[in-house]
Amino acid sequence: MLKDKKIVLGITGGIAAYKAAELTRGLIKAGAQVRVIMTKSATKFITPLTMQTLSQGPVYTDMFSPAGEFDMAHISLADFADAFVVAPATGNLIGKLASGIADDLLTTTLMAQDRPTLICPAMNDKMLANPIVQDNIKKLRHHGYEVMESATGELACKTSGAGRLPDIPVIMDAIESLLSPKDFAGEQVLVTAGPTQEPLDPVRYITNLSSGKMGYALAAAAHHRGARVTLISGPCTLAAPQVDEIIFVRTALQMYEAVMERYAKATLIIKAAAVADYRPKSVSDEKIKKNKGLAGISLAPNPDIIAAIGAKKHKGIVVGFAMETQDLLAHARRKLTQKNMDMIVANSLREEGAGFQTDTNVVTIIDKSGKMLRLDKMTKIETAHRILDHVKTLKKKKGPVGKK
Repeated sequence: MLKDKKIVLGITGGIAAYKAAELTRGLIKAGAQVRVIMTKSATKFITPLTMQTLSQGPVYTDMFSPAGEFDMAHISLADFADAFVVAPATGNLIGKLASGIADDLLTTTLMAQDRPTLICPAMNDKMLANPIVQDNIKKLRHHGYEVMESATGELACKTSGAGRLPDIPVIMDAIESLLSPKDFAGEQVLVTAGPTQEPLDPVRYITNLSSGKMGYALAAAAHHRGARVTLISGPCTLAAPQVDEIIFVRTALQMYEAVMERYAKATLIIKAAAVADYRPKSVSDEKIKKNKGLAGISLAPNPDIIAAIGAKKHKGIVVGFAMETQDLLAHARRKLTQKNMDMIVANSLREEGAGFQTDTNVVTIIDKSGKMLRLDKMTKIETAHRILDHVKTLKKKKGPVGKK
């Protein structure tokens, strides 16, 4: 979602200014164009040359810096941007902006633009807690600015508390959300992700290679687009996405129970988890010793979660996944029909850039009407948004998602 987006990054004079370099690098890597405005205080913490090198563009520090032969910098930058981000935002910047004071290039530019704007406060914990600062933050939110909650932890002043700049991936996620259409506002989305683990004993278990990346990307994308998202996740090592509710489970039975408790309220269900088809019939309380062997393990089938939802004729939209190594489309179409889904996303482990543990995917979307859409290789977050785009087309045919 950040590819080709134009971001103006404002940097103010706090110790967290050095983290703006990492943020800039992340934005550039995601395909965004970045222009940087630094206050004079910010240049004491990190140099304009550093930011110019990382942003691959000019860095503006002077109120009267020319952006072009006939352009004033603050007007030109305001016209350039798809979004503004201030990271870090000091109490001084927040106070000026809340009071309508424009006495340097950054505040002047912020006053002269009407683009989505994200403010990322970072300061001493007592300063952040000051009622005046809190009133100023409330005022900015009232006027339409997105103001992030500061992170909690060790601060530069050797104290610990709220006031840290949020981690860069969290800020990146907030920027994507800022720029995403809110076309899923009002929807209740339930996403499952990751593998399940079916224990043999306290040490061993049966599982698969799913990383959870596709399901997490879908949960994040739906949240960016305004939905209320519940994510039910098997064991993953990924950072949790910014969603409304996360339920962590281990086994297929636990995932089944979690889904069945919540599916009726969902207007859109996306079953992206790689759920184990079978589990051991019995689980040893003690570690099974090598000399006793693991041969002859008896297995029992796990419940088919998406088939159970389809059998109950859920009135929202149900999306499933099919991961195959052969006859991909035939297997996907059969699964779509037999399990009463509205749409299935098929991908093959044999295709480069698709499958488990990759950051990209190559999928084919098939819906109940028989319409088929093959997507080229793209990142999983891009794939997630394309899947949601197709859900929108189904909504138009079926009526509002979840209409009873």
